[in-house]
Amino acid sequence: MLRELAIENLGVIESARIDLGPGLTCVTGETGAGKTMVLTGLGLILGSRSVPATVRTGAAAALAEAIVDVAPGSWPAERLEEAGAALDDDGTVIVSRSVGASTRSRTVVGGRTVPQAVLAEVAAHWVTVHGQSDQARLRSSAEQRAILDEYADHADLLDSYAAAWRRWRDARDALERMESGAEQARLEAARMRDDLAAIDEVAPEAGEDQALKDQIEVLENAESVRTGVAAAREAIDGDGETTLVIAAEAARRALGEAARHDRALADLENRLADVAYGAADVAQELASYLDRMDADPSRLDELQQRRAALGSLMRRIGADLDGVLAYRDRAAAAVAEDDSWDEHLAARRGDERAAAAEVERLADALSASRRAGADRLAADVNAELAGLAMPDASFAVEVDRAELRHSGADEVRMTLASHPGAPARPVALAASGGELSRIMLALEVSLARHAAAPGHTFVFDEVDAGVGGRAAVAVGRRLAELARTHQVLVVTHLAQVAAHADRHVVVAKATDGAITRAQVREVAGDARVEELARLLSGHEDSKTALAHARELWEASRVAP
Repeated sequence: MLRELAIENLGVIESARIDLGPGLTCVTGETGAGKTMVLTGLGLILGSRSVPATVRTGAAAALAEAIVDVAPGSWPAERLEEAGAALDDDGTVIVSRSVGASTRSRTVVGGRTVPQAVLAEVAAHWVTVHGQSDQARLRSSAEQRAILDEYADHADLLDSYAAAWRRWRDARDALERMESGAEQARLEAARMRDDLAAIDEVAPEAGEDQALKDQIEVLENAESVRTGVAAAREAIDGDGETTLVIAAEAARRALGEAARHDRALADLENRLADVAYGAADVAQELASYLDRMDADPSRLDELQQRRAALGSLMRRIGADLDGVLAYRDRAAAAVAEDDSWDEHLAARRGDERAAAAEVERLADALSASRRAGADRLAADVNAELAGLAMPDASFAVEVDRAELRHSGADEVRMTLASHPGAPARPVALAASGGELSRIMLALEVSLARHAAAPGHTFVFDEVDAGVGGRAAVAVGRRLAELARTHQVLVVTHLAQVAAHADRHVVVAKATDGAITRAQVREVAGDARVEELARLLSGHEDSKTALAHARELWEASRVAP
């Protein structure tokens, strides 16, 4: 439940604070006075998209702030705590949205900045908003089906069906691809079979092309390599009088004599010993390298032929050696699939049949649940319409079998027979604008009573459009009844509805000729009667209107 809503610098509203307690709160005001900005501020608290153009002219930012009751241990409480928000000890949380005229908006919940999406996610559990545009839901079969599904409360069944539908669609698509592309795929497999044979005949190994290149480089320059290696070995540890090993050993012995008198030189003596030993090791490896050198010209021819075979293979496949090896894996898989083509095809057909049977089974279960829910929903709505000055109307929800699709196999149609003997017609065609408003209200009340826990907040934006007279009184009475168990906020232009409110808030526009401001105040007593009179006649000082307004208000206070 919302306890309080504060707005600053939003549209024509410079500053306003509205106390929102339990029961029914109505908001009235002349057209253009700023009622829309009250709903815009509420929308910001509910996580709607911020619009910089709504910031009051001359202000740097607009602010909407609310105090909201959050049940400890509830899903919204847990979700907000995950986001870092802190709930107060009394089970409330402060929600704040700022909208900059030229800067980004900011969302703060419980003292912690949270993403707008998180606020919208949890706010959907607090508040249900219904506006005039929602009547369009009654003109769409898909929206009518969504209303029925919400009432039938079979979300788990819907999820199971949706998952089965996706599995069947994927199995069907895989089968169609295999069947429609069978000839092309088998031709491609035959070509890949030839490529696979050519690759296996050469049997390349990873990195082999570079290794061949290096070996050929050595053999093509064998004499130069041999001369360089031999000269290096001779300089390090050859037959000459001065070699690297002899020089390093002589230096070590000389330093060793000195180290006998200064132990600080012992480390240098050891390092020279390492140089001598290391040089001897290098000389030994160079000698071994010379012994291993293959001067056989046939070896060079063999390597060049191998390299040519690899090059031919890479040109055939159109890739480097790594690409050839990767292609071989793909070709082997394609050939294996082609070898067991009939078995794969039979398996995919079996998968498709099994998936289709599961979709059909769940579609039947979903249809049965919808038909049962349709009967209950129609009964609830008809009971509501009887109290909304439509006692002779007959509302029905028809569920007809249709082709399988992502939402099931049902066509949902809401119909209305406006009076006994009248044919049942689609509700959007059979109902007037005022009747549509009352049907939508009846649906909302039925959904609320069926699914919403006590204390939920409902917001109705001129849901009484097109309604007047006795019907308007009935709408006000029904909203008041709903407010006995839920918090209800309604924006209305009808005195018959406003008279039933527990609190009455008026949005009035004032101007000094240069600046226009909206004032938001709660009215009671004579001030409330004057506002009801203005709603009735347009003149709050008309004695006749005042008398009618007082009579209307007093009648609503004693209404059952």
